[in-house]
Amino acid sequence: MQPIRVLIVEDSIVFRELLVQNLSRDPAIQVVATAKDPFEARDDILKYKPDVMTLDVELPRMSGIEFLRKLIPQYPLPVVVISSLSDKVFDAMNAGAVDFVAKPAVSSRAQLEDFIKNELLVKIKIASTAKISNIKKTVMMQGQQQQLNVHKNNHIVAIGASTGGTEAIFSVVKEYGTDIPGIVCVQHMPPGFTAMYAKRLNDQCRIQVKEAETGDRVLPGHMLIAPGGDRHMRLVKMKDGFQVEVKAGPRVNGHCPSVDVLFESVARNAGRDAVGIILTGMGNDGAKGLLAMRKAGARTIGQDESTCVVYGMPMEAYKLGAVEYQEKLTDIPRRTYTLLNKM
Repeated sequence: MQPIRVLIVEDSIVFRELLVQNLSRDPAIQVVATAKDPFEARDDILKYKPDVMTLDVELPRMSGIEFLRKLIPQYPLPVVVISSLSDKVFDAMNAGAVDFVAKPAVSSRAQLEDFIKNELLVKIKIASTAKISNIKKTVMMQGQQQQLNVHKNNHIVAIGASTGGTEAIFSVVKEYGTDIPGIVCVQHMPPGFTAMYAKRLNDQCRIQVKEAETGDRVLPGHMLIAPGGDRHMRLVKMKDGFQVEVKAGPRVNGHCPSVDVLFESVARNAGRDAVGIILTGMGNDGAKGLLAMRKAGARTIGQDESTCVVYGMPMEAYKLGAVEYQEKLTDIPRRTYTLLNKM
């Protein structure tokens, strides 16, 4: 098997050399070139034809985001963004990046090497499998806005996603109106970024979106996003509806928060009053939880292969028999309303 050919774009010479040294230790990786700015990177892309590019957001002469907007239409290439804690990373995702990692604020070389080995390296390998043609396929829905025939105050919509999920989730929830039942969501993301992502969605969608805290009520027209870090989010049934619990716990399927943990709590507490949606992402997180939801009587939707950036999580769920309806990304909002109207 040929190694993954990687181009590193980073203006800090120290960080750049550390990336080269540590990534090159993995036999599955070949660092073919490095660049300190987008102009050097453009030349290296033409010369070396890398499989994946790592890209700092803050670069001299041209920002990483502007570079992405100009690059992807001409040279489709999987890009993993390395970013400090800033909502600019979501502009990068919108511009065509596959995924991102948070640049670590570390006090030792060992910590930095651990970050490269256990976070960046994993993202690069996942990005090498991504379908670049699907990254920007977020087409506006056609026809009239869907509506519920009755209010579903005691129903739940549960969403899980990973690689490619930030744009996929936006593509779905921007089509939901304020009549949609309360939404709970897990998107695999580093700590700190989920609050910014929630605010971004809140500003751009008709529904209200926030990062979840224990005790938050799950209300119609609202979405709660599990915070990134070391806590899982679970649905809790109350006498007059639902709320969430956000609590520390071990990783499940390599993730915290885990889609499986959320979906299994929805299966237990909402049963047939729920719709489960699994979107693009690597691995199998959420597959067993979605199956538990379906067995409990919930209706379930999986994103189809043709529109996934990474057809991993939806594929595993489909193979288990957890997916009742497999839909293109742009058809998921309509299917959601159709299922809710049948409940």
